[in-house]
Amino acid sequence: MKRVPPPHPHPSRPAFVLPRNACDTHVHVYGPAARFPLDPARAYDPPDAPIERLEALHRLLGVDRAVLVQATVHGTDNSAMLDAIARAPRRYRGVALVEDDVSPRRLEQLHEQGVRGVRYNFMPHLGQSADTDKVRAVAERIAPLGWHVQLHVTAAHLGALRGFLESLPVPFVIDHMGRTMVADGLDQQPLADLLDVLRHPRAWLKISGPERISAALSRQDRPYADAAPFVRRMLDVAPDRIVWGTDWPHPNVREVPDDGKLVDLLPLYSDDPAALDRILVDNPRRLYGYD
Repeated sequence: MKRVPPPHPHPSRPAFVLPRNACDTHVHVYGPAARFPLDPARAYDPPDAPIERLEALHRLLGVDRAVLVQATVHGTDNSAMLDAIARAPRRYRGVALVEDDVSPRRLEQLHEQGVRGVRYNFMPHLGQSADTDKVRAVAERIAPLGWHVQLHVTAAHLGALRGFLESLPVPFVIDHMGRTMVADGLDQQPLADLLDVLRHPRAWLKISGPERISAALSRQDRPYADAAPFVRRMLDVAPDRIVWGTDWPHPNVREVPDDGKLVDLLPLYSDDPAALDRILVDNPRRLYGYD
């Protein structure tokens, strides 16, 4: 089984100072496997990345809030994620993986435990893509809770999914900038498709994973800075429906980034402090239901 590397061993303290109540909307916890076993059907084998290590990173970065996204390596057993949320329920929210036949009662229990969305995979390297009819059925069940559907999907596939997305009765959130690769340029069709989808009033986007799309990677003076023009295009379209995340501990990346350098990309995305406050504080407050 493929093994993925651990997170950066010595992340730097960022120069950019995050605002109060800044939210990292895309992180995972792995294990510890001795307490929270991994799913036998997982696509990769990660080292432990427990909540204690994430808390230490967020203290270094200046992050006050976080959204824990259920890792596929734990399948639909959300125990590790829920245990982490329970440590600081005012700070943490969750996005779960659920069975297709999940009951309304179970969804209500997850809501009480801090969950605010469900995630679906449309990335073949992580397993079979989700069944859109089943996703729509679960979306009907979560609508009364005010949740959203989070989608791990490339922009190249958004055209084929657009009718499905717009039929959903809840907001939908696209991960990692839709994997619009910098090397393909600002005029690429996948970016145009992503921006078109993002104009829908229920569409949201996570500007996470610049290390996934960068052409130069860490060879740049400012790592992954070549992603900034893409982010600016996205912010022009939907400034009130974009959130930011680190994607710690960075599963299945081409290189493991320094999270402090990811924070320091934020001023390249916008030179307007109010715009950055929306991305980091106001937008996540609305999407994840923070007080």
